[in-house]
Amino acid sequence: MNDINNILSSKAQISQYTQDTAEMPGSSVSTSHQAFEQLVSRAVQLPGQVPVGIVWPCEQHALEGAMDAAQRNIIEPVLIGDKGTITSVAQASGIALDKAVFIDAATPAESAQKATALVREGRVKALMKGSLHTDIFMHAIVEADSGLRTNRRISHVFVLAVPGYEDLVFVTDAAINIFPDLDVKRDIVQNAIDLHNGLGLGAPRVAILSAVETVNSKIPGTVDAACLCKMAERGQIQGGVLDGPLAMDNAVSVEAAKIKNIVSPVAGRAQILVAPDLEAGNMLAKNMIFMSGADSAGIVLGASVPVLLTSRANSVQARLASIAIGALYAHHLAGGQG
Repeated sequence: MNDINNILSSKAQISQYTQDTAEMPGSSVSTSHQAFEQLVSRAVQLPGQVPVGIVWPCEQHALEGAMDAAQRNIIEPVLIGDKGTITSVAQASGIALDKAVFIDAATPAESAQKATALVREGRVKALMKGSLHTDIFMHAIVEADSGLRTNRRISHVFVLAVPGYEDLVFVTDAAINIFPDLDVKRDIVQNAIDLHNGLGLGAPRVAILSAVETVNSKIPGTVDAACLCKMAERGQIQGGVLDGPLAMDNAVSVEAAKIKNIVSPVAGRAQILVAPDLEAGNMLAKNMIFMSGADSAGIVLGASVPVLLTSRANSVQARLASIAIGALYAHHLAGGQG
């Protein structure tokens, strides 16, 4: 099997998720990044609150992020889960629920099913994982008959605020597609480009990463990189500027690109980093989080609405930024200008 979506086709194999992104700890260093702050500010200014389904918010970390965003008038939180448990958690944590709408559900699985139904009915424009397991949450989203699939492959983007780097950095795919083939990579790249544009960040510079910056038939990722760049030239990928293969150093360091005589609008200034496979992407994202002190937000793309995966270890700023990203992109998909 090439990717996690094949695994998800079998309910019995749901537990084979290789990486639960929602359980990935955030940075141990709380960083303040202007780009994250700007996204939150823009989300606050959206015309009207975006209705977001919070699926099984039965622990403090899952509830307080949503209600914080509600207090800032970013979202209208639709809390999907056991009302008694949610209310008890809120009372114990001092969280006000006056802005919340409740949809009662007895179990995590039921809450996930009701959440996707609310999307299909048009009552919510984004979903956010609460305290249920990611396997249960994602199974409802990708289910063939009642899920939220589109004609685009589902993929994940880490949005990272890296201290010392001018732009937000998107890393994809580090969580869902294990060994993506060329067609899947096309969707992974297009999903990330669409998000970058949809957040109002402009046409992104996209680096297709490998270990080297030259095409080598013995390194399949370099061949895929070259093909993706040609696909962009022919309009099969739109909205961004691609270059690859690029090694990590010459993707993000202008000096490294100069030393290797790489002349490119992307080299040294990449905004989207496309990994050759899940392992490489996951290690890259974790290195940025743990060793560079990056704050992170996670979003699943390719479904009919944005899907937010947050970690209980995320900083308050990162959690709020993740919700702001979901709200802004949901507004964009609904035809807004946010």
